[in-house]
Amino acid sequence: MRLVRAFYAGVADDPPLRELYPEADLEPATQRLAMFLEQYWGGPHTYSEQRGHPRLYLRHVPFRVTPTQRDRWLLHMNHALDSLALPAPERNEFADYLNRAAHFMVNAED
Repeated sequence: MRLVRAFYAGVADDPPLRELYPEADLEPATQRLAMFLEQYWGGPHTYSEQRGHPRLYLRHVPFRVTPTQRDRWLLHMNHALDSLALPAPERNEFADYLNRAAHFMVNAED
């Protein structure tokens, strides 16, 4: 949860990226991302139990995700990841997943 909270602290102060999060309060998004990452990395299946199959791309189709927003998302996520001071192999594996997922979400031009 530290990762997700650090990430959303960056999102909160980034107006172009904040556009992707229409809820006034980022706490619901924080909870959803935490549950998703827990499940993806082998933890409890709370995300699927509460929200159904992740369908990552389809859940983001309603939002205009540009390359600039992708890059800003990765910037904040990488800062959050760095704050955990993970060993290099784990940090690199996590960053690789995040990078692939972020590129997959782009559905609009700048």
